[in-house]
Amino acid sequence: MEWYMYFAVVGIGLLAGFVNTLAGGGSALSVPMLIFLGLPANVANGTNRIAILLQNAVGTASFAKERVLDLKVGLRLGLISVIGAILGAAIAVNLNEFIMRRTIGVVLILILILVVFKPDFWIKSRVGGHKGRHQFLSYTVFFLAGIYGGFIQIGTGFFLLTGLVLFEGLNLVKANAIKVFIILLYTPLALLVFILNDQVDYKLGLVLAIGNMAGAWIGSKVAVKRGPKFIRWVLIVALAGSSIKLFGII
Repeated sequence: MEWYMYFAVVGIGLLAGFVNTLAGGGSALSVPMLIFLGLPANVANGTNRIAILLQNAVGTASFAKERVLDLKVGLRLGLISVIGAILGAAIAVNLNEFIMRRTIGVVLILILILVVFKPDFWIKSRVGGHKGRHQFLSYTVFFLAGIYGGFIQIGTGFFLLTGLVLFEGLNLVKANAIKVFIILLYTPLALLVFILNDQVDYKLGLVLAIGNMAGAWIGSKVAVKRGPKFIRWVLIVALAGSSIKLFGII
């Protein structure tokens, strides 16, 4: 690979880390880039996990420093997602990718409609959002998100944000902080599986991670400074773009 392509990888990582931290779907940029550079799809997926792991470590630390990370909620929901990720390691390889991509595309469109037409859900915090029936729904969402994120990752942030906003009653700033923490918890498990199957390019993964970490740091600062209204617009753009890509329109 030509030397200047490493700068392109860092640039894509920067954008992916920024989008991932504010909304989700950044891996839809980084994984195709790795495939373009000649990595097989499964190796690109595994290599991307190095960047995801380090990106979310930086994002979590930055949100914690800004005092918007609720570790108690993050651990409660994160452990459920970790269990889902372990189960996902056993079943994800048997899923029909075409059906799965279309199903996820439909779900993302539904979330997009909710983000557009119910802005207050995403902007204002609501006390007691995790009690009773909502608690069961919340746990279900995070368990399923863990299964999906265990091997596929692309778009996981959207599902985590939906659970955190709709069922936990958090605004998008606090939800993003917990989202990156949850992904940080389960990503090592997925990365380990790829490592054990020799599906990780460490050199490219670390180069990509440089950009992802920078993007995560910038994204966390922007999230706190600009607030949930700004994040909502980023989320709308990211959801629309990911839905279009999943349906193969572009």
